[in-house]
Amino acid sequence: MKNFINKLLVNHSLIYKLFLYIATLILVVYLFPKGGQFKYEFQKGKPWQYENYYAPFDFAIQKTDEEIAQEKQQIIATSKQFFNYDEAIVSEVRKTVTNKILELFKNSSLPRRTQKELLQKATKIIDNIYEYGFVEPSSEHKIENKIIFLKRGNNVQNIQPNKLFKTSQVLDYINTQIGAQPFTQFETIIVNILYEAIKPNVSFDEALTQKILEENLNEISYTKGLVAEKERIIFKGDIVEGEKLIKLNSLKKEFESQVWSETNYYWIVFGYTLLVALAFLMLLLFLKKYRIEIFENNNKVTFIFFNIILIVLLITLIVKYDAKYVYIAPIVILPLVLKAFFDARLGLFAHVLTVLLLGFIVPNSFEFIFLQIIAGIVTILTISELYKRANLFISVLQITFVYFVAYFAFSIIQEGNAQSLNWEKFIYFILNGAATLFVLPLIYIFEKLFGLISDESLKELSNTNSKLLRELAEKAPGTFQHSLQVANLAEASAVEINANAMLVRTGALYHDIGKMLNPMYFTENQSTNVNPHNELTPKDSAKIIIEHIIKGVELAKKHRLPDRIIDFIRTHHGTTLVYYFYKKEIALNGEDVDVSNFQYPGPIPFSKETAILMMCDAVEAASKSIKEPTAQVFDELVEKIVNKQMEDGQFMNADITFKELQTIKKVLKKKLKNIYHLRIEYPE
Repeated sequence: MKNFINKLLVNHSLIYKLFLYIATLILVVYLFPKGGQFKYEFQKGKPWQYENYYAPFDFAIQKTDEEIAQEKQQIIATSKQFFNYDEAIVSEVRKTVTNKILELFKNSSLPRRTQKELLQKATKIIDNIYEYGFVEPSSEHKIENKIIFLKRGNNVQNIQPNKLFKTSQVLDYINTQIGAQPFTQFETIIVNILYEAIKPNVSFDEALTQKILEENLNEISYTKGLVAEKERIIFKGDIVEGEKLIKLNSLKKEFESQVWSETNYYWIVFGYTLLVALAFLMLLLFLKKYRIEIFENNNKVTFIFFNIILIVLLITLIVKYDAKYVYIAPIVILPLVLKAFFDARLGLFAHVLTVLLLGFIVPNSFEFIFLQIIAGIVTILTISELYKRANLFISVLQITFVYFVAYFAFSIIQEGNAQSLNWEKFIYFILNGAATLFVLPLIYIFEKLFGLISDESLKELSNTNSKLLRELAEKAPGTFQHSLQVANLAEASAVEINANAMLVRTGALYHDIGKMLNPMYFTENQSTNVNPHNELTPKDSAKIIIEHIIKGVELAKKHRLPDRIIDFIRTHHGTTLVYYFYKKEIALNGEDVDVSNFQYPGPIPFSKETAILMMCDAVEAASKSIKEPTAQVFDELVEKIVNKQMEDGQFMNADITFKELQTIKKVLKKKLKNIYHLRIEYPE
């Protein structure tokens, strides 16, 4: 049992990766749709590349989206408009008008016959207006060019829209029916009584109208015929168009929407599992072979897998909602994020694998895969320094333009002309570009979640006005100037060998922050001839010098510097000796000296950037001790220091080539000569 636990502890990193691999595999397969897949790829306007194809079973021919949309528009245009007729309002109007007219005649000297005629006219006007009804002003727009269905109690009557009175027609109609103008005093009063009393009694019944419309829309047939089993669909070499295209699309939809049996379902899941497992295995093998430092860091591996899952989740959600919006998803954020934290090659590799996986679940998979891989390549090629915001905007414009061009090319190939372009997709590509700009806040979030560092953060950290660097400049001005010089040398060297120049510059600025706690024990900060080491033994002096590494790491953690910056503090002396005090101890006590008391704790550099800093730090410090600087002296100094570090095995873990070391030497020699303004020595 104890041996088993020990094995688990020893291999805990590998066990975690296995768990992460399986968990990611299960999650991605779960997200994928479990329907069948049509095994043939075809495109409109392209030849059928396979053998003669016959229907494998009976299936219905599906109507195209355009046909269905046209039918829906026709139904909406001819849909029935239902209106309610309110009898209560009519009764109220009759009663009101009659009472007011009778009240008017009560004390008048008007002959009874005339009174009777006027009352009959008023009653007739009311009857005529309310024969079919007076429509409410808010419902008038509903009766234009429509067949009206008028509900009167339980009866529904079909009428022409012009039979309903509108507000603008009522007064003119009353005036016409009362008689020839000019009106008498009584006629004018009756006109006013009628106009004020008559109210709309017909209103639009939106609930019933909408219900009937939905019923009619639901009755639309989405099919238009049947293809029998073994019926020929297309010959080899035929162009995929017209009825053949419709039949193939119908068959494809039938495959994807079939209700699969339990056995088929498990086979489909098994197939997805194999393909997804293969893709993620390739990613792990790539990391193990070409990015071993990332492979050995479980946090970084988790981060990579997490980003791939996010993209897969985003696309599957869009496909389930409406696949036409799939191009709005900013998939190029994946290579952008991975490039910001790692490198371009890893970003592109992960992007290609992810796009290939997504090809299983998106419509027009070949078009999707082609567009997204091209966009990913453009992303990697165009964005060199993400922390420069202008670069990101320019790159997004270029990516969007590439989407435009690629889609335009696909469209004219499929349609044979440019008239059938779906302009809506161009809007999707623009939205895609706008969403891609969200990568900057996303990178910031990832930095906090996973403890990683990007170029954007490096840019902020390298600002010499930051709190920690200002404190270094005040407490240890000599060390601060030394750090600036080392940063310049390291940045120039990194540029020449294509290392991360921003990272190594930032690391160089902070590599000696531990010295600010005891600044006077370091020669660059000693402004007088008083040397505190004169009062100490070589062993104690060496201890103080070595402690600037440990105290620097503590100080960096206190100020929450990223681990990648702390790595420069830990490794810039590797496991070298504090040689001056080591030799001094030998001179005092003989050869029997404990080397460990004079040796830095390490570790040795484990990246190109940390190796560059070790070389630049040692060379810059040693160059200050040269009393008569010449080109030859600097050449010998650089060769001596770098070769000694190589002999001591300081670069064994740094993944740096001999050719790159030679390049760095040349840069250091050239820069040192520039710093000290050396001139060519002319012969006498």
